[in-house]
Amino acid sequence: MSGSMTGIARLLALTAIAVTLAGQRASAQDARLVAQLDGPTQAQVSAVIERARAASLPVEPLVDKALEGARKHAPDARIVDAVTSLAARLDSSRRALGSASTEAELVAAAAALQAGVGTSVLAQLRQQRAGRSLAIPLVVLGDLVTRGVPHDTASALILLVAHEGLGDETLLAIQRDVQRDVRDGAHPATAAAIRARGAVSGAATRLRPTKGPLASGSASSAAPASTGTTHPAGGKP
Repeated sequence: MSGSMTGIARLLALTAIAVTLAGQRASAQDARLVAQLDGPTQAQVSAVIERARAASLPVEPLVDKALEGARKHAPDARIVDAVTSLAARLDSSRRALGSASTEAELVAAAAALQAGVGTSVLAQLRQQRAGRSLAIPLVVLGDLVTRGVPHDTASALILLVAHEGLGDETLLAIQRDVQRDVRDGAHPATAAAIRARGAVSGAATRLRPTKGPLASGSASSAAPASTGTTHPAGGKP
């Protein structure tokens, strides 16, 4: 009996500590919001944050979003809308990716959704990379769309790379190469398609900066590596 009571007392003590720490974190977040937002705006933002906390969603990204709006002197209504929209995207992301998703995965997924990627793509990506983090694939996906690659094209490429079992280092290399290609004048969709195909085939590719057909999205002006093993998207080996 004594041992049982001791165990209960210990459990209650641990629970009290957890509640105290949670309260301290909430207070720290509230202090930041109080310092940067006016009363009504802070109250609305805090309400969104508390609902997210109750749903076990990450709340720090919501605080950061509100503080970003304050730093940029955004209108109060826009700050509230931005925080509310982000909370909704985080919730949609978790529904698509699963309850065990990490904060990094949810934040990256929310950014991808904002860029126009569908929740079905998130679910497919989780299936393709079961047991592996999706943070990097989702970051690369969002970045490709932001740089002008159509979201359906970018989604298909990321899913292809995942299906082939290629790792994060491959995705980061594709991201880096597409950034350089676009900067040099390549059409975003063409650059992404060639880089992804080159990664999947295992061949190094290069893209000759050009204008005209390439700038309009045609892959015919893309120059594959001299090995001859890689061809523009849509071409035949």
